[in-house]
Amino acid sequence: MALKETTKKDAANTYELVITIDGETFEKAINRVYKRQVKSINIQGFRKGKAPRRIIEKMYGTEVFYDDAIKDCYPDALIEASEEAGLKLVNVESVEVVEADADGVTFKAEIVVEPELEIDGYKGIEIEKKSTEVTEDHINEEIEKVRDRNSRLVTVEDRAAQNGDTVVIDFEGFVDGTAFEGGKAESFNLVLGSGSFIPGFEDQLVGHSAGEEFSIFVTFPEDYQAEELSGKEAEFKIKLHEIKSKELPEVDDEFVQDVSEKGTLEEYKEELRETIEKRLIDEAEKDLDNQVSEKLMELAQGEIPEAMYDNQVNEMIRDFDMRLRTQGMNMETYMSYMGMDLDALKNMYRDEAEKRVKLRLALEAIARKENIEVTDADLEAEFAELAEQYKMEIDKVKAAVPS
Repeated sequence: MALKETTKKDAANTYELVITIDGETFEKAINRVYKRQVKSINIQGFRKGKAPRRIIEKMYGTEVFYDDAIKDCYPDALIEASEEAGLKLVNVESVEVVEADADGVTFKAEIVVEPELEIDGYKGIEIEKKSTEVTEDHINEEIEKVRDRNSRLVTVEDRAAQNGDTVVIDFEGFVDGTAFEGGKAESFNLVLGSGSFIPGFEDQLVGHSAGEEFSIFVTFPEDYQAEELSGKEAEFKIKLHEIKSKELPEVDDEFVQDVSEKGTLEEYKEELRETIEKRLIDEAEKDLDNQVSEKLMELAQGEIPEAMYDNQVNEMIRDFDMRLRTQGMNMETYMSYMGMDLDALKNMYRDEAEKRVKLRLALEAIARKENIEVTDADLEAEFAELAEQYKMEIDKVKAAVPS
């Protein structure tokens, strides 16, 4: 392979390369293609798949295997030429064969490459560290969560329904006096204030008592999923069977012994304090990382090819697929369970992919300015960490990670 010419195009981060593949390399590619295709070629006088190459070329022309041979060998030549030109290949826009014969191939390729962003002002950027002080409010909030998880529903008979209650109702919906499909249920449990139903429905149940029968009136939102109901006014006939209220356990030593391995409330609070402190420290560190990342992405200047974002999305999906396979599942099964297609999955990863690409390019820009180099030992440590994470052999991890 030889790089003959490199030309910067008008489009951002786009170059045209003129590359030659020598005759010996092209001949080997032709022979590989011949061996793959001869199995399906019938030539009179020869058993299927046994016709010599020279006979096939004599019948169909010496260039019969050229197209596939070029496809076979140009990717490696293009990668090698890009590296020789000092360009990081992102995407191949087009390939055009200029000349091809027994002496080799010359082709032109238009490629998109990684940009080298400019960055200034990264020294001394200001960030704010979140507090890691554990307050009594933190502890009480955690206790309330545990109380809620250990609560029970009890029937209320001496008052009307209020927000937070669970009501057991029959209901049937009507539009213009006609019942509509999917608008009826019996003995339905609904938590008032949960926002489970359309706006106004739960509010109108508040204040009613068990045993009452009444109607409520609502308007379906314009963007309601059932188009035949969107924007329509509806009447719901209600029968309220039962009101249930959440009963929380008392916070005392007995409660503590039920929900933990501690014996007293004070011991339990001290355990919670330690747990919360670790969480707050972790959250604060992550927040600092996020703040620094956001600042660096804002400071980095330059145009980033869309293909880089696409490549990052695909890499993240491959990574997710690898994790799924370690759990005995594959991507197709996951998407089927989630009711997603590949486009929806890509959209899900898009924002995070853009952030990763921008941050990496920003860090590379800083590394160039500060003359920082990644050593082989750094790479080996990263591969070892990935191998441990995915329970794979390190050589297989290296093969799976794009270079």
